[in-house]
Amino acid sequence: MTKTADLSSVTRAAEQQGVSLYLQLSNIFRSRIESGEWEVGKRIPTVEELYKAYGVAGMTIRQALGILEDEGLIERFRAKGTFVRARPRRDLWCDVKTDLSGLLLARPGAEIEVLLDETIDHLPASISESSQTNTVHRHVRCLHTRDQTQFMLGDVYIAEDVAHLIAPEDMTSKTAMRLLADLPGVTIADAKQILTIERADFTIANALKIPLDSPIAKVVRIAYDENGRTLMIAVGNYRSDFVRIEMHLK
Repeated sequence: MTKTADLSSVTRAAEQQGVSLYLQLSNIFRSRIESGEWEVGKRIPTVEELYKAYGVAGMTIRQALGILEDEGLIERFRAKGTFVRARPRRDLWCDVKTDLSGLLLARPGAEIEVLLDETIDHLPASISESSQTNTVHRHVRCLHTRDQTQFMLGDVYIAEDVAHLIAPEDMTSKTAMRLLADLPGVTIADAKQILTIERADFTIANALKIPLDSPIAKVVRIAYDENGRTLMIAVGNYRSDFVRIEMHLK
């Protein structure tokens, strides 16, 4: 190892963020592979060397390495050690647009699977707006995948009087905003988008095949009609390593 690990800083960060220590360590190890400090094809330090450097239990080190192994970044061989297999992918598969025209564009190559389609009589408190007048909504949960990798779990809440106009096949081929924009007699007079960086809960982590508490980009999009009524609220939970936001300032 070329650097001396600062156990206190790692532990302190884990405590402050409420993230398990092995997840913090997996992030550190992943960054070493990404930076090239741990080179592809080369052996990395042993578990014994790592737990001596970080002063944590060998089981914690193994849990952290297990995450990297599940991601296909390392491979362990009996008696030979652990070797770097690949660097983290930075495909930036999903450009999160910042204008309405961009939000209407389809994502080439993406497959959309409907996981849940139900009628609900109230919105989750976390996304409900004070101006919301509709009590009945159609709630659709979709999983977005490309090249067999899940990159976004979305929840779309559409006013029921509008939702019944949407053809079933459109739910697996169009973005949330496009669903509304293509409906005859429905006009998106205004829209807003809110981005926050959060941690994956169990549902999101399980759907996206990422560790619990991994960073995600949560994007909430809200569309209004000409009377200010909320037509739709769409919540997208993106893997943070497969998303990019580009904003033109002039």
